[in-house]
Amino acid sequence: MKTTLFLIILFIPGFISAQQVADTTYNPPIESPVYEINQGPVIFIDEGHFNFHTKEGRYKAFAKLLERDGYNVESYDGKFEFNRLSEGKILVISNALNETNVGNWVLPNPSAFTDEEIEVVEHWVSEGGSLFLIADHMPMAGAASDLAEVFGFIFTNGFVINYETRGTGYFSLTGSTLFENKITLGRNESEKVTDIATFTGQAFDIPEDATPILTFGDNFINLLPDTAWAFNDRTPREEVDGMYQGAFKKHGSGRVVIFGEAAMFSAQLSGAQQRKVGMNNEVALQNYQLLLNIIHWLDGIIE
Repeated sequence: MKTTLFLIILFIPGFISAQQVADTTYNPPIESPVYEINQGPVIFIDEGHFNFHTKEGRYKAFAKLLERDGYNVESYDGKFEFNRLSEGKILVISNALNETNVGNWVLPNPSAFTDEEIEVVEHWVSEGGSLFLIADHMPMAGAASDLAEVFGFIFTNGFVINYETRGTGYFSLTGSTLFENKITLGRNESEKVTDIATFTGQAFDIPEDATPILTFGDNFINLLPDTAWAFNDRTPREEVDGMYQGAFKKHGSGRVVIFGEAAMFSAQLSGAQQRKVGMNNEVALQNYQLLLNIIHWLDGIIE
C-alpha cells in the first residue's frame, strides 16, 4: 500500500515534539520595518486556552520578529472578553486545546473555547478586530473548529502528509499551490513570497468570500486517526487535492487569516540533533516574510 511505509516513519515525530525549544538565534532581516520599535499597535498572543504555542515558548521567534517590526506583542491570558480584546488590534490564536486533551491527544476533541467566547471573538472581528487563527493537526484542529466555522472555514482535524517527502509540504507560485494575492505580493517586490514550506498540519475548506494562500495538490493525503501520530492500515484517509492550508477574508469591519499549520511560523530546535523546524529551516526561507505580510494585511498596512 502506498502509505504504509511513511506511516511507520511518521509515528516517531509525535513523541519528539516535546523536545522542541525555541531557536533564540533566529534573526532574519527586516528591510523596512512598519513602525519604530514599540510604536505599533498591540498584538495579543492567546495563552488562555492551553495553547501549544506561546509568546515565550514555541512562538518566541514569532513574537520577536513582530516586535522588531515595531509591534507591541503581549500575552493574552484568560477567557476572551470584548473590552480586553479591544485593547489590541490583532489576536493570534495558535494551537489552542480543550483541557481534556492536554497531554491526551485522542478523540474526542471538544472546543477550546466556550460558546460565549466564540460569540465575543466574532463580534470583536465584526467591529474591526483582526484574527489570526492557526490550528494544526488533530487534536488542535478539532479544538478550534467551532471558532473557525463562524467565519465559514471547515476544519478536517486530521494529519495532511506529503507522499513524496513523508511530511514537509512545499508550496510555490510555479507549482500553482501558492497563490499570488495581496498578502503574498507584500508591499513591494522585495516582499513578494514565491515559495513556502509547512510541516504536516491539517486541511480545510474555505468560504466563497475567502482568498486562498496555500492549496494542496494530489501528492497529499489526509489521515484521520483517533490518536495523534498513531497510524495503521485501518486509519481513515481522504484526498485533499483542492483543499487549503492558508486563506484570508474580511468579516464585517474586521479581517481573518486562517492557517492549518503552526510550526511554519515558529523557529525551533528539535531533538538531540537540534534539527531546525520552522522559519529557521533552510527549506522555509520565505516563511518569515509571509508572516510579516499576514500581519501587515491584518493591520491594514496592505490593502
